[in-house]
Amino acid sequence: MSLGDSNACAKVAEINNPEGSGVALILCEHASNHIPEAYSGLGLLSEDRGSHAAWDPGARAIALHLSQALNSPMVAGRVSRLVYDCNRPPEAASAMPEKSELVEVPGNRNLTDAQRQLRVDEIYRPFCDVVGDVITSRKAAGMQTVLITIHSFTPIYFGQQRAVEIGILHDDDRAMADAMLANAHTLQHRQVERNQPYGPQDGVTHSLQLHGLANGLANVMIEVRNDLLRTPEDEVKMAEELLVLIKPALATLAQQGGDNA
Repeated sequence: MSLGDSNACAKVAEINNPEGSGVALILCEHASNHIPEAYSGLGLLSEDRGSHAAWDPGARAIALHLSQALNSPMVAGRVSRLVYDCNRPPEAASAMPEKSELVEVPGNRNLTDAQRQLRVDEIYRPFCDVVGDVITSRKAAGMQTVLITIHSFTPIYFGQQRAVEIGILHDDDRAMADAMLANAHTLQHRQVERNQPYGPQDGVTHSLQLHGLANGLANVMIEVRNDLLRTPEDEVKMAEELLVLIKPALATLAQQGGDNA
């Protein structure tokens, strides 16, 4: 990778513990609500820039804790998903949404093909390059890798209260999700559900497809309701609860021989 490419990647992706020898690769695509100056705040209201529409509150903290606990690399987005959602392919309207739930995004209205392509080139592709480089390096070293993506979701969506607290999401490969859900009973105080509050039908499994399935890696997407992540203490507590599901699931995949090299 050239210096120029490295600089471009550093602007859109944060890497922690890149040499971590643990089996997991932790992604957090919606870790930041930062909007680069060139986008003039996308015309958003100040309260909307800090809302769940712009990022996943608490997700980065959980991802970082998991990275440390599992001695595994973490790649996190540095740019708001309203500029470009790195968990969406370029052809998806939701990659650069004109509206997110009830939040209007004036700076995304009537984008030309050239404007959309610029965001793909400046944000999406460099982010994907970072993830791809980590996966390639681990494969070259003969390391097993399980992809885990971390997200949070709002407790009220279009006026509807959501009861689910932890969602375990999967696409075609359900091995890691199944292994985690097999231990969901150990978190009796939590409502843990499969493919909730979103699922593949909602177009949310792009990273699982692109970085997981396409590379033959077992994979899972974890969603946590963000009212459970109000304080740093809450974030650590939730990360520790997720480890109760993740650690035995990783052990189960290892015992099965895994599908990843």
